[in-house]
Amino acid sequence: MENRNGHKGLGRRQILKNAGAVTATAALVSAVRASFPGGAFAQAAGPETNKVTLGFIALTDASPLIIAKEKKLFDKYGITEANVAKQASWGTTRDNLVLGGGSGGIDGAHILTPKPYQISLGTTTPENRPVPMYILARLNYDCQGLSVSNEFKGLGATIDAKPLKEAFAKKKAAGKEVKCAMTFPGGTHDLWIRYWLAAAGIDPDKDVSTIVVPPAQMVANMKVGNMDAFCVGEPWNEQLVNQDIGFTAAMTGELWMNHPEKSLGMRADWVDKNPKAAMAVLMAVLEAQQWCDKMENKQELANIIGKRQWFNVPPADIINRIKGEFNYGDGRKVSNSNQLMKFWKGGVSYPYQSHELWFLTENQRWGKLPMDLDTKAIIAKVNREDLWRTAAKNIGAAESDVPKTTSRGKETFFDGKVFDPEDPKGYLASLQIKKVA
Repeated sequence: MENRNGHKGLGRRQILKNAGAVTATAALVSAVRASFPGGAFAQAAGPETNKVTLGFIALTDASPLIIAKEKKLFDKYGITEANVAKQASWGTTRDNLVLGGGSGGIDGAHILTPKPYQISLGTTTPENRPVPMYILARLNYDCQGLSVSNEFKGLGATIDAKPLKEAFAKKKAAGKEVKCAMTFPGGTHDLWIRYWLAAAGIDPDKDVSTIVVPPAQMVANMKVGNMDAFCVGEPWNEQLVNQDIGFTAAMTGELWMNHPEKSLGMRADWVDKNPKAAMAVLMAVLEAQQWCDKMENKQELANIIGKRQWFNVPPADIINRIKGEFNYGDGRKVSNSNQLMKFWKGGVSYPYQSHELWFLTENQRWGKLPMDLDTKAIIAKVNREDLWRTAAKNIGAAESDVPKTTSRGKETFFDGKVFDPEDPKGYLASLQIKKVA
């Protein structure tokens, strides 16, 4: 549907229709919870379907889906035929979500947080076809890497990328292309590397070429000289260092401490058709997040996700960084770092609406979403924190792990910029390099 400004989006009638569907779903979920106060579903009156197909990319932040499968948490809640299917790229994930599980695709996925919005709006789908999506949970915080080729080692590039500005300019002046890779346009890795470069006065659209490379192909491409820097999740940054191909300039938590990363995204029609099954999937994933967050489980986690059917990566490329042991590859080594990946404690799993707004605002910054997009309307449609709260209550989540508000308030970045959810335009105005009009 096009709005009066000519942008594909949500009309008033559709938003009202969705609001009714949300109310009906919430009522049904409440009834289910009343019938099954312990959170589990009896076999005789369980979820509408025992099947779900969820996609994942070989990144450590997919761990909750893999653990929910390996530890039979899906089975515990009646989803006895959960298929957690590896995807080749984020583009493949998008295409399979558009296709849907009933047509050989997938019903939901471990996904870059902005993508359910992109898919719902149709901005990155084939033929710009909108496919309504929901975000049911945040899967993790932090632990993505900003990595650089050994060609630039010794310049002193860290969270401050300024030492790269002159080096990149000299390489470009010599007629060579400077390539900085991320995993999908407008996705989290794209936004992290853009923020990092722009804060150093490096325009990601003019001074370098920003290219798309699937996560599992990052290390191999840097090895043969196809890129100068990249942003991706683990275990690929650690593998890069272990193979002495490049170094990690910074972890993204140094850019924004306790930042949101991947989400559990589901097709809205699947959730609306199967509200009890959606709740079962969500509860299984939340329990898996709790398991992944415990330090005593880290070695087993590395062993599991390193298996051939999951990542096909040596556990040695996984274990250190998930425990907070960081070798940056340029002489810096940090033990007991707060940059390790967070899965649960303190409300990590909660899909804050203020987080969603930042991702949308950054996409507006770089011209990937229109400035007149009604961000509140699309967040209200995609964000299902109501289902998260019900699932958290059902599994007996501690009060300290259930946020009391839908916003974390103001967020501060390493360069002193502040994002105020009450004033996103003020945030945009404070940024030096941007594409917005």
